[in-house]
Amino acid sequence: MSNKNPSAAIMMIVASTLLFSAMDAATKYLGGFLSVVFVLWTRYTLQAAMMAAVVLNARGVSGFRTAHPRFQALRGLLLATISVLAFFSMRQMPLAEFTAIIMLSPVLITACSGWLLNERIGRLRWLLVWSGFLGTIIVIRPGSGLFGWVVIVPLLAMVVSSAYSLITSRLAVLENPYTTQFYSGFIGSALLLPLMLLERDELLSFIASADVGKASLLLLIGVLGTVGHLLLIMAFSKAGTSSLMPFTYAQIGFAALMSWLFFSHAPDFWAWVGMAMIAASGGATAWLSIRRKT
Repeated sequence: MSNKNPSAAIMMIVASTLLFSAMDAATKYLGGFLSVVFVLWTRYTLQAAMMAAVVLNARGVSGFRTAHPRFQALRGLLLATISVLAFFSMRQMPLAEFTAIIMLSPVLITACSGWLLNERIGRLRWLLVWSGFLGTIIVIRPGSGLFGWVVIVPLLAMVVSSAYSLITSRLAVLENPYTTQFYSGFIGSALLLPLMLLERDELLSFIASADVGKASLLLLIGVLGTVGHLLLIMAFSKAGTSSLMPFTYAQIGFAALMSWLFFSHAPDFWAWVGMAMIAASGGATAWLSIRRKT
């Protein structure tokens, strides 16, 4: 089912990081007014509804059949777990710094892709990935006292995110992306539904308030998350995991921009140094991928 096209895959990955950063910014803002369960249940329910309509229109009822239900269930569980951990992390730290910690995952993914996915990883690509990793460390600066114990939650999210990306890369060449996206939304919604029922008073209160602004943000979060993860699946179907992971570092730059625009938080000098290293590593990897295709 794969159709190799590294250039298109790179554009999809970068676009997905922009959408994820915008989604995180909207989620962080709404977290000051609404509960985590309400925001995330709405996000996944919207995704399930939107993708169900797409699947029915594109493939009919047969589009809901999956040959790998266990992988679909695991992917949905991991994605919902990442969302919960991210929600709590962003309530305790700036968006750019949280994203930098999450971006430690490409090192784990690159190592695992050679072992689990049988992808060939050259020395130069390893060097570029580690260069991006070093830039991330400069942004975080362990031991600086900036975060303390709160850093444990995003670190856990980073490990879960690595597993999620690996499973996504496998499903990308085994299943239709629309089907995968539907099940991710459906499973996330189903997992959160029992908790949502316990907080039904908040849902009823929100409906009664008719707050168009917050309702629009909830809808935006659902659309951004759905399209972003769909682009992620499609990118993995067009290029190898180790080739694409360095480009996910672009999310740090987008997160810094969102943090500055919407929360008036600008990274300091050393954070910018780290992000410049990350951008250089991604650019060099792009050049390497293009050169190997010519």
